[in-house]
This record gives sequence, structure tokens and C-alpha cells, in this order.
Amino acid sequence: MKKISSRKIRNNLIAYSFIAPNFIGYLIFTLIPVACTLLLSLCEWNAGDQFWFVGLKNYQRMIRNSTFRISLSNTLYYAVATVPATMVLSLLLAKLLNMPIRGRTLFRSALFFPHVAAVVAIAAVWNMLFQPEMGPVNMLLTSLGVANPPRWAASTDWAMPVVILASIWRNVGYYMIIYLAGLQGIPGELYEAARMDGASGWQSFRRITIPMLTPITFFVSIMLTISCFKVFDLIYTMTEGGPGRATNVLVMHIYQSAFTEYKFGYASAVAMVLFVMVLVITLIQFRMEKKWTGYM
Repeated sequence: MKKISSRKIRNNLIAYSFIAPNFIGYLIFTLIPVACTLLLSLCEWNAGDQFWFVGLKNYQRMIRNSTFRISLSNTLYYAVATVPATMVLSLLLAKLLNMPIRGRTLFRSALFFPHVAAVVAIAAVWNMLFQPEMGPVNMLLTSLGVANPPRWAASTDWAMPVVILASIWRNVGYYMIIYLAGLQGIPGELYEAARMDGASGWQSFRRITIPMLTPITFFVSIMLTISCFKVFDLIYTMTEGGPGRATNVLVMHIYQSAFTEYKFGYASAVAMVLFVMVLVITLIQFRMEKKWTGYM
């Protein structure tokens, strides 16, 4: 019995040694920072020597802050517009480039390239394309007879749509590759049986492709939702949250509050609200997984 017990202990220690690096990394880089952020959100600190407890005053200040409300609405607008559009375009492109067409490897590489390109380069290209006076887009619109073309990123009405378009263009290739991997994992016998039963291309896509890709779609929706709520780099390099507060999102508001105004307690409170929002949305998606992730 002692030998068996010592063997079990040794096996358990070996198992724990495999998961220990991941757990230690999670503890140091995720759990402890979240706990510190929660503590800091209940305090007031301006990066100096003074550090005092204020309770829920930072959260009360956040609710009354118009910039926070605008940033929250902009974040929701960005996510609602970006997530479904990126998913649909990624799936359609993956379906198209899964067909035996000439040069599909080149097209796949070209569509994936924006995802690995530098964000600064992407922002510079899109700002140049939509430059109000000399940009190619407005020059084309002017040649087509549009008297007063939009000012795009310089306009409070059009700045966010331009950012959304740039974000879709940047991410669609990455999620296309994920959908492409899912498409290549669908057995060809299913499509052959559907053709023998007289199913059209649309019916095969609706009854076979979409149901078989629901696990992939679930994964893509989770990743896209999280990335949209924490978007920062593209907006910072394209508009810096402007013009005015037209593209100011929650992460941009956190950055400005912490590193421009040195209100680290208030910024931590906004960060905790963002964390809870993403957590709740992710949990809702996981609860819905059993209902819509499956094969019909």
C-alpha cells in the first residue's frame, strides 16, 4: 500500500509540474494584476506618494462622466458593426477560396497579409485613402459628380465608419483562415449525398456548411467580441479618439485618464467595468453555445 501511495504522489507531482508553469504565469500576469486593479479602483492615486481609499467614488464619478458614456456607446457601436460584418465576410471569402480556382494560394496570402502588417502602416494607408482634400476616395467621388464628399476621418459622423472598415479589412483575412480550416474538415461525402438528393448550392451551404461550422463560428464570435471591446491601437494611430470624441472608446478613455490626466484610480474603475462587461458577454455566449453550436 505504501508503494502504491508513493507512486500516486509521484504521479500527482509530475502532473502538477506540467500545469505549474501555466498556472504560475496566469497567477502573475492575470490574477494578481486584476486584483490590484480592483483595489486601485477603490483608491485615489496620481502616481505620486499619496494613496488613499475613496470607496466607490471613482465609480460614481465614472457614471456622471459624459466622456465615459460616449466611450461606452462608441465601443458598443464599433463591436456591433464589426463582429457580424467580419464574420460574414470571412466565411464568404473562405468559401470562395476553398474552391478550385486559379491563384487561390496567392489570394489567401494577400488577404491574410493585413493581419500581420504593422498597425501604424495600416492607419497611414487608410488615412491617405480617405484624406478629405487629396485622397483617392474623395477624388473618385468628385469625378463621379459628388459635390461635397464626406470628410471621413476628419468628420464626427464618418470617422467611426472609416475605423470600422479598416478594422474589418485588417481582421477578415485571419478569420478567413480559421473558417478555411473548418471548411476543409467537412467530409466531402456530405456534399456528394446532398447533390444526389437534388440539393442546390445554397441548400448545401445552409444545411451542411453553416451547421458544420458552428463550433468555428462560436470561437470566432468570442475572439472578435473580446478584440472589439479592447480595441486601442488602430483607433489611436488613425484618429486618437477624435475628431472630438467621435471615436473615443473605453480603452482610449482608460489610457487618457491614466497616462494623460494621471487619474489611476478612476482609470482602474473604468478598466474593471470593461472587464466585467467582457466577462458577462463571454459567459452569455458560452451559455448559448449548447443551443446554437451543433449539427442540424
